[in-house]
Amino acid sequence: MQLGDILTNETFDVQTASVEIDRVEIDSRRCVFPTLFFALQGSGADGADFVADAVARGAVAVVASRPITSPVPVVVIPESRIHSVLSHASATVSGHPEAGIDLVGVTGTNGKTTVTSLVAQLAQSVGWNGATIGTLTNERTTPAAPELYRTLARLRADFDATRPQSVIALEVSSHALDQQRVLGSRFAVVAFTNLTHDHLDYHRTMEAYYSAKARLFSLEYAARAVIWVDDPYGAQLAASTALAVTEVSRRDARDISSALSGTVFFWRGHLVNTSMIGDFNIDNALVAMAILVELGAREEDVAAAMAAVTAVPGRFEVVHQAEVTVIVDYAHTPQGLERLLGSVRELCAGRVVTVFGCGGDRDTTKRPAMGEVASRMSDLTIVTSDNPRHESPDAIIDGVIAGVVGPADVLRETDRRAAIARALASARPGDVVVVAGKGHETTQTFADRVEDFDDREVVRELLKGA
Repeated sequence: MQLGDILTNETFDVQTASVEIDRVEIDSRRCVFPTLFFALQGSGADGADFVADAVARGAVAVVASRPITSPVPVVVIPESRIHSVLSHASATVSGHPEAGIDLVGVTGTNGKTTVTSLVAQLAQSVGWNGATIGTLTNERTTPAAPELYRTLARLRADFDATRPQSVIALEVSSHALDQQRVLGSRFAVVAFTNLTHDHLDYHRTMEAYYSAKARLFSLEYAARAVIWVDDPYGAQLAASTALAVTEVSRRDARDISSALSGTVFFWRGHLVNTSMIGDFNIDNALVAMAILVELGAREEDVAAAMAAVTAVPGRFEVVHQAEVTVIVDYAHTPQGLERLLGSVRELCAGRVVTVFGCGGDRDTTKRPAMGEVASRMSDLTIVTSDNPRHESPDAIIDGVIAGVVGPADVLRETDRRAAIARALASARPGDVVVVAGKGHETTQTFADRVEDFDDREVVRELLKGA
């Protein structure tokens, strides 16, 4: 495809317009011949510094927000437009895979992965095509436009063309909205789950964090929204957005019955029987079901389809159930951990034993808050390493323990495997052991290395060797 057919609203000479392009990139390391490289200005790096590397790897043209010296043609586009042009170029080179697809954008601190997974599974169960893009499928929660549209193209190619509707649910992070990664995308429905303490190392204040999330709920991105209004930020968003809003609340679920085997409740007059466990998963299910109805599914079909959904990997995942139950979950925020442990407490006949840590090089202010939650809501807490990255594991643990409220039984163990082993060894019949923070992740990141580590596999190995 020629550059002139990609950047249709730009003006350049005939020779530049005829440059052949078959790939778009913002990362010079991913450039191959013949790539169109966008030299974006980021908060920590300037893409202009990587133009030479991009060209050396196969870039045949560059888009930048200012003139750059380069052996290949450079198209200058104002900073105010460059992200929307990137989205258009990425979609065009990928063959506009978004056409004919209902794209759903889900944002919020907790629940994005579960809601998007439920939307895809429910779509499949009602006879549509369904897929997700997010934490479980891509390197970034929300990929930048080049990767996003390539992923959309790959998913669409795998869809059954005979099915009447196709849905792809995308996790939309606050970082992605702040960095304009989804600028130019159009969503059939956007959804909000909640907003709690997280990412303040990036956003600095909860107000700035909320403002980043709220950007998705503008007519620029969608016309319809599904919003969880039991969250105060959700209620604020529902009252302020110009979009048509479907408000979702725990009041939508009636006659709830929960156990470690599943959950039953009534929704809009229909029985919902699901294998999903945990109080917060009821909320996630209510949001996902409302999204399906907004997309055109019948309420009774959506309610019945909940029987077929399966748990999301690493989200309230029961990895062992005998005299002692072991649950692995991704909870890594104070509210996420509190809701997790609250659900476990309701379903637990014995003690709650919790193993968790906090990630290094991330928001330090939430560490004592998580220590407070764990020590208050667990009978035994073992604080350990998560992904320490470039920080001292002991220093991270100190930050967590600073928030411990007493009297509380709290231990520290920097080795995560040893911490899990101590929790399992201490468990008695009827107890539930919760291993939180990493969920589906299969590695542990240190300053100088990345090691294989899957909480679920470690639990199984330790129990097998017991």
